[in-house]
Amino acid sequence: MGVELTALHWIYVVFIVLIIGFMVKRRDTSLICIIGIFVLAIVATGDFTSSISKVFNSFVFAITELLSTILIISIIVAMSRILMKTGINEVMVAPFTKIIKNPTLAYWTIGILMMIISWFFWPSPAVALLGAVLLPVAIRAGLPALGVAMAMNLFGHGIALSSDFVIQGAPKLTADAAGIPVSDVISASIPLVIVMGVVTTIVAFIFLRRDMKRGSMEMVGTFEGETKVDKVNENLLSLGQRKFFAFLIPIAFALDVVAMSLFNLSGGDATALIGGTTVFILILLALFAHKNDGLEKTTSYLIEGFQFGFKVFGPVIPIAAFFYLGDSGFLTIIGEYLPSDSHGIVNDLGIALASVVPLTSEVAAVTLTGVGAITGLDGSGFSGITLAGSVANLFGSALGEGIATLTALGQIAAIWVGGGTLVPWALIPAAAICNVSPFELARRNLLPVVIGLIVTTIVAMFIL
Repeated sequence: MGVELTALHWIYVVFIVLIIGFMVKRRDTSLICIIGIFVLAIVATGDFTSSISKVFNSFVFAITELLSTILIISIIVAMSRILMKTGINEVMVAPFTKIIKNPTLAYWTIGILMMIISWFFWPSPAVALLGAVLLPVAIRAGLPALGVAMAMNLFGHGIALSSDFVIQGAPKLTADAAGIPVSDVISASIPLVIVMGVVTTIVAFIFLRRDMKRGSMEMVGTFEGETKVDKVNENLLSLGQRKFFAFLIPIAFALDVVAMSLFNLSGGDATALIGGTTVFILILLALFAHKNDGLEKTTSYLIEGFQFGFKVFGPVIPIAAFFYLGDSGFLTIIGEYLPSDSHGIVNDLGIALASVVPLTSEVAAVTLTGVGAITGLDGSGFSGITLAGSVANLFGSALGEGIATLTALGQIAAIWVGGGTLVPWALIPAAAICNVSPFELARRNLLPVVIGLIVTTIVAMFIL
């Protein structure tokens, strides 16, 4: 026998439907989530004052859960600022400029390099680190500016951000919402990330080559947008020092990856290792580059990083706060108001669904891709992946298996759509660096990404 569903369960379902509806309409969902938290609290407790307090407490709970993710992204962005300011990023990518001899090599070299750098530095900083240096080289090799933007976008904001194997920000959000370990989501996502990445980038390249042969693409970007790239200050470091640090930084992160493998570090432990390494690199660079002002400049770079981190995660916090109520967060935030035999709102709904609807792996896979894609329409990619995790838990509980695979599928769909490959306002970093229209870039990415999602969903059906 399943758990009897209470008013709290149905209220949660109503607000999930409302959130999806608002996302489809491209409206912000933070207010809906806050109202949802308040309604759940007041129905559970019957105390108006306490319910208002629990909205705040839910934010505290969400920030506590997300803090390591916000911190690591902020610190990495802070370090990327000083890399660009000192010109170390130019030295780091200089060897690859010798490889870029033709459009094909330009597309794949920039894409693969963008993917690797994005795993360690996050895609937005990686675009700035890489784009300003390699764009002129790629154009000389015959790859149009739009092609460069596509390569950086699909490999960085697509493959790297949707997998997030190193920083593990995205898998942590979805894993927490699904109530499973981060390592399970990462393991389950590997085959799906490979399928999605290979299909999308190859299809995009085929279409790009076709249009290049037709001569229908401008070589240089002509979009009148705002491009913000930190100007290199040649006086901060000598060429020898830039070369030394350009060699030292990749070695430091490579050693981190080795340590993760040797000591079996994952999730929070892996994030902490990357974060600590990044902090020490930032301090070292600030002291070398700014000498007497190094102490003050270290703080200045950290402030820039934190501003970026909280700007990105500002919309995520109220949304995550609502979805944490679907699992363990309910007990912590609101209290023991669910039935004694309840396994959490989402698990209860999953069990109830299993007894009513004959669910199949095909229905579950299509639903998770749809939910992921819809939640990505807000242009964040991250604000909706907690919903994808919750729905994956619901369907996985109903099926009795496959929670990790469904979670990974929802995460991939949400981030490919909203993290910066389809929604125009999420494409701005890559479009701005390459001086192309974000709307044209979104139009170019649409068909390859849709084909990739269809193929990946079909593959997920067989894995389940």
